[in-house]
Amino acid sequence: MDINSIFTLPIYRVVLIVMLVLAVFVFIALQRFRAGYGYLRNSKWGLEINNKVGWMIMEAPVFICMLWLFIYTKSYTNVAVTVMTILFLVHYFQRSFIFPLLIRGNSTIPVAIVIMSIIHNLVNVYMQGGWLFFPTIIKPQPYQTSWLWDPRFIIGSLIFLFGFYANLKSDYIVRHLRKSGDTRHYIPMGGMFKYVSSANYFGELVEWFGFAVLTWSPSGLVFFLFTFANLVPRSSALYDKYVEEFGDDFTKLHRKKCIPFIY
Repeated sequence: MDINSIFTLPIYRVVLIVMLVLAVFVFIALQRFRAGYGYLRNSKWGLEINNKVGWMIMEAPVFICMLWLFIYTKSYTNVAVTVMTILFLVHYFQRSFIFPLLIRGNSTIPVAIVIMSIIHNLVNVYMQGGWLFFPTIIKPQPYQTSWLWDPRFIIGSLIFLFGFYANLKSDYIVRHLRKSGDTRHYIPMGGMFKYVSSANYFGELVEWFGFAVLTWSPSGLVFFLFTFANLVPRSSALYDKYVEEFGDDFTKLHRKKCIPFIY
C-alpha cells in the first residue's frame, strides 16, 4: 500500500476533528475517573507490567515512526522542517529511552494504559508527520529556511525549550524525593513545584503549546488541546490526593494545580 494514500487531506481533516471530539470526552471522563498510574495507580485497571518497560513500549513507537517518516519522505532536505522535527524527536527520545531508565524502584503500570498511550501517540505521529512531511496535506509548503527567524518560530521554540526544561527538572525532583528502599510519599519541593502541584504536567503543556506556536499548525494546536484535556483533570486528581494524604502540610503551600497563578 502506498503510504501517501493514507496521508490525504480528507483523511487528515477527519483525524483532527475526531481528536478534538475525543479531547472533549477525555476531559469530561477524567473529571470522574482517576488515571491508574504513578501516584494515582490502583488495581482497577487490570493486568500490569514493569513501569520502565511500559514507558518504553508506549513512547518508543512515536520516536521510531516519526523518524522513519522523516527519512522516508526525504524531509531532511528542508532545513526548517528538519529543525522542527529534531525538537519533536528530542522530546520523545528522552521520554522513550532516557526517562524510563531513570525511574527508581519496581513500580508497575497497567497494560491498558500502555495500549491506549500507544494508539494516542501513533495518531499524534500521523498528525504532526502529516503536516510537516506530506505535500498532499499542506500546499504550498510554508516552511522555507526563512521560517527559522519568523517571530512565531522563535517565540514558540523558546516556549517549547522552557517547557522541556521544566519537565526534566520536575522529573528530577520527583525521582529524588526518597532514598533507595524508602516507600513513603513526600511533597515535591523546588522548581515549578513552588507554584503548582503538577509541575511535570505544566512543563508538558508548555512544551506542546510552544510546538503549536513554532509550527503554527492545526496539528500542533489539536495535540496541545488534547494534552490539556488529558493532563489538567489529572492534575486536579493529584492535587486532591496530596490534600488527602498531607492535609495542612500541603494546603499551606498555596499551590495551584497545574497552571501557575491561574488553576
